[in-house]
Amino acid sequence: MVSLLLVEDDPAIRSALMRSLRELGHGVNAVATGMSALSSAVEQKPDVVLLDLGLPDVDGADVLSMLRAISEVPVIIATARDDETEIVRLLDLGADDYVIKPFTAAQLNARIRAVLRRSGRSDEDPLINVGALVIDTRSREVTVDGRPVELARKEFDLLLALARRAGEVVTKRDLLAEVWQLAWGGSDRTVDVHLSWLRRKLGESAARPRFLHSVRGVGVRLAASAEPGDA
Repeated sequence: MVSLLLVEDDPAIRSALMRSLRELGHGVNAVATGMSALSSAVEQKPDVVLLDLGLPDVDGADVLSMLRAISEVPVIIATARDDETEIVRLLDLGADDYVIKPFTAAQLNARIRAVLRRSGRSDEDPLINVGALVIDTRSREVTVDGRPVELARKEFDLLLALARRAGEVVTKRDLLAEVWQLAWGGSDRTVDVHLSWLRRKLGESAARPRFLHSVRGVGVRLAASAEPGDA
């Protein structure tokens, strides 16, 4: 279970996020002020801090600076502020990631996993198996039926994002956020093109999927079929 510190002053948003994150299997402690956040970070030592900026006592950017002076805990900024200059400033201050409201729980969960991997705190199994598809997250090697598959960097990142949620339908917006770091923009066409390349290298097509199953109007699901072409 990942231990999360949620810093959000809006009661409705705080309640909804707590419920969603707990349903995803995380342990969540929530506070509404910047000073409470600093105390909780020191006392509870969470795995990740989810930090809003518009707090009633101290601006979130100042909380981030003070937090960085006492802890290396990964911090994800979760806010409605979408100014690029502000985003760059907060990342330079020590934020590990940044998501723009509104966002889905699935997108936020993907960001949590990503910052944990980058910080070395993830206990993920290095091998992911989806039927005959095997992904080695450490060596970034992929095999299908025991045969190696050569993937470009973004193709591998896309496949890995889907494999970590195998069996789930992942939206293109979530994929843009996790793989291309485009939480506040980007075109579905980017995902479509990379999916097409990925399908070809995995030996399938959109019409005859083996692993990558499109769900019209929703997203993509990675799941194993018994044979190529079995949907």
